[in-house]
Parts: sequence; C-alpha cells; structure tokens
Amino acid sequence: MGKFVIKGTKNGGFKFDLLAVNQQIIANSQVYKSMKSLKNGINSVVRNCKVAVEDQTVEPVVAVKCPKYEVYKDKAGEFRFRLRASNGQIILTGEGYTAKAGCLNGIDSIGRNAPDAEIVKEE
Repeated sequence: MGKFVIKGTKNGGFKFDLLAVNQQIIANSQVYKSMKSLKNGINSVVRNCKVAVEDQTVEPVVAVKCPKYEVYKDKAGEFRFRLRASNGQIILTGEGYTAKAGCLNGIDSIGRNAPDAEIVKEE
C-alpha cells in the first residue's frame, strides 16, 4: 500500500509526497496554505488518479479534457508528468525520467498506490 506523507514547509504551509510500497517518492504536491486545503488535494489525487494521459512529447498533441495527466519534456530533456484536476489546477508532479517508459510507469504507479494509500504526517 502506498502512503501520502504530509510535511510542513519553511513558510508555514504544507505539502505531501506520494510514496510507493517500496517507500520511493512517486510524486509531490504543490504547497498548501492550510491542512484542510492539503487534504482536499489528497482527495483530488485519489479521485483523479486513473485518468487519461495527454502526451505533449509527440506532434500533433491530442488534447485531453481535465482531469488528466500531462507528459512533457522539461528544459533538461527529461520526461515529466503532472496531474491536473478537473478545474485545471496542477495537483501532483513527478520527477524527471530519462525515458518516457519510466515516466508512464510513474503514472501507472499512482493509479496503483493512491486509492488505498494511508495518510501520515511527518514529524
């Protein structure tokens, strides 16, 4: 079972990481101003973790309606993903991958780990 790990930030906000069963970080959230907003973010990830992927690395890009994952290349040429909620807000971002297959595996891992993930607060 995966795990949402809640952490405080230096500016008094909150963020979370989604960890896989092997305790590796799959993705991170934005910074939230309140714990209530953060918990809404976690609920949004759980609700939207099994949605379509919009691959922005191939032309022509086939647009997908939110909620969706967006796969893109960053400035360093690595593949990354972000999960957008139905309102278009980014609720989760992934690390950089050298291969697109690794990036897609990260997305798949969210679908496997987020639905039943426990929520823990890092002390």
